[in-house]
Amino acid sequence: MTAPGLTLLDAARSYTARGYHVVPIPVRSKAPVLTAWQELRLTEPELPQHFNCVGNIGLLLGEPSGWLVDVDLDCPEAIELAPRFLPPTLAVSGRLGAPHSHWWYICRGATTKKHHFPGTKRMIVEIRSTGAQTVVGPSIHPCGETYDWLTGEPASVTHEALRAAVDALVAAVVERTGAPPAAPPQLHTPTSIVSGDAVLRRAAAYLDAMPPAISGQGGHSTTFAAATAMVHGFGLDPDEALQLLLDRYNPRCEPPWSEKELRHKVNEAATRPHERPFGWLRDTNNTVEHNDVDLSGILSLRTAPCVESASAQSPAPPDPGLLPPELLRMPGFVGEIMDFCLETAPYPNLVLAFCGALALQAFLAGRKVRDGGDNRTNIYLLGLAHSSAGKDWPRKINTRIVHEVGLSGSLGERFASGEGIQDALFKQPSMLFQTDEIDGMLQSINKAKDARHEAIMSTLLTMYSSSNSVFPMRRKAGKESPGVIDQPNLIIFGTAIPNHYYEALSERMLTNGFFARMLILEAGQRGNGQEPSIRDLPQRVIETARWWAEFSPGKGNLEHWHPTPKVVEHTESAKRLLVETREEAESEYARAEEAQDAVGTTVWGRVSEQVRKLALLHAISANARAPVIDVDAVRWARHLVMHQTRRMLFMAAGHVAENPFHAECLKLMKKLRESPDRMMARNKLMRAMHCKLADFDQIIATLLMQGDVECVEIPTSTKPAQGYRLP
Repeated sequence: MTAPGLTLLDAARSYTARGYHVVPIPVRSKAPVLTAWQELRLTEPELPQHFNCVGNIGLLLGEPSGWLVDVDLDCPEAIELAPRFLPPTLAVSGRLGAPHSHWWYICRGATTKKHHFPGTKRMIVEIRSTGAQTVVGPSIHPCGETYDWLTGEPASVTHEALRAAVDALVAAVVERTGAPPAAPPQLHTPTSIVSGDAVLRRAAAYLDAMPPAISGQGGHSTTFAAATAMVHGFGLDPDEALQLLLDRYNPRCEPPWSEKELRHKVNEAATRPHERPFGWLRDTNNTVEHNDVDLSGILSLRTAPCVESASAQSPAPPDPGLLPPELLRMPGFVGEIMDFCLETAPYPNLVLAFCGALALQAFLAGRKVRDGGDNRTNIYLLGLAHSSAGKDWPRKINTRIVHEVGLSGSLGERFASGEGIQDALFKQPSMLFQTDEIDGMLQSINKAKDARHEAIMSTLLTMYSSSNSVFPMRRKAGKESPGVIDQPNLIIFGTAIPNHYYEALSERMLTNGFFARMLILEAGQRGNGQEPSIRDLPQRVIETARWWAEFSPGKGNLEHWHPTPKVVEHTESAKRLLVETREEAESEYARAEEAQDAVGTTVWGRVSEQVRKLALLHAISANARAPVIDVDAVRWARHLVMHQTRRMLFMAAGHVAENPFHAECLKLMKKLRESPDRMMARNKLMRAMHCKLADFDQIIATLLMQGDVECVEIPTSTKPAQGYRLP
């Protein structure tokens, strides 16, 4: 990682601004020549006199630079094995001939320690701290290679955890190279841990290996995972668990928790049931008798019990797969439009044909029918399909039908602003918006710095909930009364490319209700093409569409402005099934609430409403003039909504990230999920990720630490290849 164009003085100023003290070093050298350079504390005004010419630059380590520590990997085996053993950090540097050979940490109290191959002076790894320095970019190595700049933020770790991890790395290197083993390393433990209690010592080391809680990055779930590991995994008394968290874990958290907050986490973990057997971490190495902390069960990636994380506490939702084809049929009007679409489309697609026909039925019946619970036909439909899969054909058919029955003024395409949506619905209270590439709109909302795009989201959310009420218009200059939209019927038929849509969603969109209001259907692979033909619209379709356009359930001059929709009744068996559906959704909602799953509660909270809307649409499609919501309509709607709710939650969990790094982690897990046997060789996986080696190693290290992936050996025609798989 270099920063071209910056001078040595620029580098010195940059490192100093980050709180690191710098030391001048002669060009192509690795050692300072100034007397007492360890005591050098250059300030920003003093930098020009030391770094205004050609030379190298080093960073003073340890206490002078805020306990910046460098783990220097001095052999190829150590560089290769480091991601398996060293704590994850965003700060990894090196040079072309020794990439990723320096792992940087903030480690208070760390001391310099060198590890050699037994019986030799050949170095394996060195922990560099107070009294040492390391050369960094843009310095030039004696061989002529340029050092990487230290750019990422070093992770904060305890010196016990770092020393244990380095000891484990050294042992693995010695084993890999076949060198005689060294004496087992001793772990220095604080006096607050009882020296003779192996379980407490191992629990403390386990905490040291866990990632700290960082505000805004899943801190609550990470701390809860740590508390669960203590009381469930090691079987500690809540008071013992609390003391360990206060002594060993809390100082690394940003910001640290109060004792009251940590006690709440411990008590919650102690009272909540856990899917793993009690004491699963304690019993992994219950034969330890000596004072050393055996970290083999923690740091060895082939046998490691997973470090509890947010993903372990809230496992990813199961994948129900694509929607079964039998759920993509509806009798009557919707089915007739679908048949015409599939017969004439250059590339027929069942999902897109269904979405288009259902959206048209919902639009034509808007403000004209409702069920006994005052649910209306307004829906937000989204069809996901890859490029050239036939997304435009259903839109063209809908446009032809709407034009044929004289409702062209009720068609919309894109959302320019929230105010524009309001103005359009004020003129035409029932509208059908057919929007392609809806992910672009979501990206604009996410990245916009003004309120215009935010107003689109707010309007869409409120308009959906106002279909059986009134939507108050914004107040305009020069007008006393802003007016209202009575019972707005906004139908959205959007299309997008699958990955683009889910990646465009943000965590806020998942929890503010927008995601829950959408019915998202995936088209899967593109079907075989067929020769297109010019055909007239079916007469039966035109007649039904015209009947809906002319149907007016109420009476009086104000019926257009304040309609009285016809009530479509339920059969008794349909009512009972709707109650069962509501209770099932409420049960899922309670599970999500207990797991503190904000996305789950938001989505499951809308399931009952979605089922009732689709059952109403099923009834009016089957019989426009005398509709009845029977048990078949409810059963179909229930199966469709339940299936798609689980599919939407699964897809969101695998795509929507809290930050760019989280997005890369999700991307890697998706690659593994789509591979045979859910695993892939390291070299193939790195090519599939299209990222730098340092970034790839950082992603792998993080996922290994969280227990989301594990190391495997994949047989090949020669020697086994290193790879990774989903547990």
